[in-house]
Amino acid sequence: MLLTRQQLEERLLALHQASLQLVEDISLESLLERIATVACEQAQARYAALGVLGEDHQLKQFISVGMTEDEIRRIPHPPMGLGLIKALMNSPESIRLPEIQHDSRSSGFPKNHPHMRSFLGIPIRLGEDQYGQIYLTEKLGLPEFTEEDEQIIQMLAAYAAVAIHNAQLYDELKRRDQTLTRRNQDLALLNNIAGALTSSLKLDEILHKTLTLVMEHLDVEAGEIFLLEEDRQTLRLVLHRGQAAEAFWTRNRFHVGEGLVGLVAQTGEAILSHDLPTDSRYLRDAVVKAGFRQMACFPLTSSGNLVGALNAATRSIKPIDEHAVQVITAIGSWAGLAMENARLHDDARRLAVLEERDRIGMDLHDGIIQSIYGAGLVLEHARLLIDQDPKKSAERIQQAVDGLNNTIRDLRSYILDLRPRQLGNENLLTGLRRLLMEFRINTLAETSLTGNAEEFTDISNTQAVALFHICQEALANAAKHARARRVAIHLWASEDRYVLEIQDDGRGFDMSKMSMTLGHGLSNMFTRAHHVGGDVEICPVLGEGTAIMAWVPRSPNPPPA
Repeated sequence: MLLTRQQLEERLLALHQASLQLVEDISLESLLERIATVACEQAQARYAALGVLGEDHQLKQFISVGMTEDEIRRIPHPPMGLGLIKALMNSPESIRLPEIQHDSRSSGFPKNHPHMRSFLGIPIRLGEDQYGQIYLTEKLGLPEFTEEDEQIIQMLAAYAAVAIHNAQLYDELKRRDQTLTRRNQDLALLNNIAGALTSSLKLDEILHKTLTLVMEHLDVEAGEIFLLEEDRQTLRLVLHRGQAAEAFWTRNRFHVGEGLVGLVAQTGEAILSHDLPTDSRYLRDAVVKAGFRQMACFPLTSSGNLVGALNAATRSIKPIDEHAVQVITAIGSWAGLAMENARLHDDARRLAVLEERDRIGMDLHDGIIQSIYGAGLVLEHARLLIDQDPKKSAERIQQAVDGLNNTIRDLRSYILDLRPRQLGNENLLTGLRRLLMEFRINTLAETSLTGNAEEFTDISNTQAVALFHICQEALANAAKHARARRVAIHLWASEDRYVLEIQDDGRGFDMSKMSMTLGHGLSNMFTRAHHVGGDVEICPVLGEGTAIMAWVPRSPNPPPA
């Protein structure tokens, strides 16, 4: 039956409008169903289907129109790409048949499949590439599909090829965007972890920051960190964050190889448990009773050596992402290294304290004790001379008194250096004046202090204490090492900072040869200033003296010490 010109124009117009809708649709699933529906409408077929090929050129998807869901469920299996479907997959040409069963290429229908006679198959091609095929069966009102039907569906297939190609490109872009977004999230996490681990040498702070960031990245309700004890066989729980703390603390020690925590320590590899209630390796029933379903355990290592283990637990049944596990495993090495560095730093601090104690003990023995012993010998000699030569005995007693006075002065110098001082109720200028007076008494050096107390009425106690201790440290160094004859202190305020300057005319020193180990005087100055947001500048000149300038910010809310 030939179409009239009006009928042809109407079909072409309808096809054009449908093609515009196809190009606009970028969702592949809805697009495939839309193509099959349009083909069914344009060719006036009872049934339509659309097959999509995968990268291996085999049937990947099959969308049907015209059959009910119940009819589809009763068919034993989906199309397998045999018979006419296979012939169309391997051919660039269309196939139009009045009777499917009479064609030698037909392989028949599976059980419960609706009866179909007429057939029209059109390949969906873009250039040399075939994306799939359009299948139409059971022409309505006629025994078979017409040439006009074939031409219309071929045009539709051309539009469909472009639409499917665009949809596939869009899906690929979405996948790449998701991958890029995930990588950016990973990089953000790594950057945050790096910042957290390099910003502190305090073990507790490193543990808290690391666990918090990992829990946020994995979106879990609880996390914990175990550290390896000195016996290298026991893991001890040192930190828990999140929910149900009492359940996790029911057992806070595991031996290497025992439970999930011990297995991670033994193997050095992350372990995922997606079903804690049935996992015999998990040994804390209280955590399971608290509703937790999954746990991820990660080793914390430093240079290949085990430091501890980090665990993340969730009540969710959504599987913990394997990619996230890889990222957290890498972070475990960083965190382990930072923890080991913190431990070494603590060891260095303890060693510095022990060295300082040894130095003080040696100085006391070689200086103070020997001086007192010498005074005792002089007094013993004076006792023997008191009857024979009273005048000489008196001279000896005066000599012992002078020696003891010198010893007392030395002891005061040690007290000035070692005794922790606080401002109490004094203002900064009064406190510095007291320090300078004690320094002058103990060293007999000339001293001066300039400053206006009215400029420091709004300085915080934290900042004042920091400047007070910096001045104390500088005066102690001037007394012990510089042998200064004159010391001048200047205190003033600018628009944005408070400034303390200490100048002496002592021996000076070579800055490059000085120890900056935590616990030593110079290092203490920098530490105190940095804790309140300030800084210290030290300008020594060998043989001429030293100038120290310390400042803290002039702000309403300075950082806490």
